[in-house]
Amino acid sequence: MTKIERLGSVFLPVLLIFIWQAACVGFKIPPFVLPAPTEIAVALWENLYIIWFHSSQTLLTTVIGFAVAVIFGALLGILVGSSRFAYSSLYPMLVGFNSIPKVAIVPILVVWFGIGTVPAVLTAFMLSFFPIAVNVATGLATIEPELRDVLRSLGANQMDIVRKIGIPRSLPYLFASLKISITLAFVGSVISETLASNRGIGTLMTQASANFRVSLVFAGLVVIAAMGIAMYVIFAMIEKRMTAWAVRGTTFGVGG
Repeated sequence: MTKIERLGSVFLPVLLIFIWQAACVGFKIPPFVLPAPTEIAVALWENLYIIWFHSSQTLLTTVIGFAVAVIFGALLGILVGSSRFAYSSLYPMLVGFNSIPKVAIVPILVVWFGIGTVPAVLTAFMLSFFPIAVNVATGLATIEPELRDVLRSLGANQMDIVRKIGIPRSLPYLFASLKISITLAFVGSVISETLASNRGIGTLMTQASANFRVSLVFAGLVVIAAMGIAMYVIFAMIEKRMTAWAVRGTTFGVGG
């Protein structure tokens, strides 16, 4: 990333915050309608402990659900991408499951597991595993037929092709999906916490909204965004180290 690109990544958010602040002050927008960035910063500082209390729970449920999604999604992607039968039979089911609004599943999870951590973990898992499975399957399914034929002529079986060619080839697809899935995992956790939990950023935002503490609601959104960006950067850095042969550039300052 060049110096101009780095400056742009800092300048644009600062400019947007300045415009936001100026609009709130200039148009005298009430804080319960749209709080100014300074008011959100004050809410963050004054409620630092309670925000940490709730955000740590959200981070925990998100990481657990995401970790399960990585394992399950990668294994399912390998299965779907390496077998035509599995692709034709499982892929439509995956698409159908992903089409179901997860917010409609949360009440069922509450009936089964009660309110709290388990529904949040499962919702984070359900939102994040699909991109992983699809991308890994795509990486395996796009191996050139000519390359398969050459490997088979050299005595390689399907397992050898998947292990030595397919899995390394799917790594860029995997890391691309991880950066998307971690943000979806946060969405899943917050959805579940909003509907059925007594702890988490979603719960905090629901309680603050009921009391018309809109600045605290926006503070929760800021915390979620910050955690999502941090996790994105971590996976982008890991991606650069593990797939340097395939990565030509990335964002958030991790590209060379």
